[in-house]
Amino acid sequence: MTAGGVGYKVFANLVSASKWKMGEEVEVLTYLVVRENAMDLYGFTNESERYLFLKFLDVSGIGPKTALHLLSLGSVGEISSAINRGDVDYLKKVSGIGGKTAERIVVELKGKMNFSGRTAGERTNEGVPALNDVIDALVAMGYTAQEARDTIKKLDTNGKNSEQILREALRVVK
Repeated sequence: MTAGGVGYKVFANLVSASKWKMGEEVEVLTYLVVRENAMDLYGFTNESERYLFLKFLDVSGIGPKTALHLLSLGSVGEISSAINRGDVDYLKKVSGIGGKTAERIVVELKGKMNFSGRTAGERTNEGVPALNDVIDALVAMGYTAQEARDTIKKLDTNGKNSEQILREALRVVK
């Protein structure tokens, strides 16, 4: 709601929306999509999230709703890292993204994802190549991807290989 009492419907991914509390004032970065029969507003918690959304829109065949679903895969740094590695399987986890679309995303965006997506005070594990192996291993053991990511964010992963990180993660995982 604005000060004038006007409300807006803003589409956002669940990860972003879960950070916003009912009744609290929040700053929402937006992007307006104007179509012949609708004007849709998409909301983001930070500039890097909005930047990645816009990059997805540049890919042939990706619309705003699919771009928003892609943002739910993880942090901006994790998604960017997956694209730079050419990890098609990671992108295919989104409903509606098949092999060809995932490959198109990688081809069109690989090399353009050279930022960490870090916001003020946020820690990122980008640059640790073993990180995704550890997340995949934890998921294979029955943990959710979000639990695995949250666990790894608590660890010091610098200079460690995937085996060392996995051992440490298993000690602290809930």
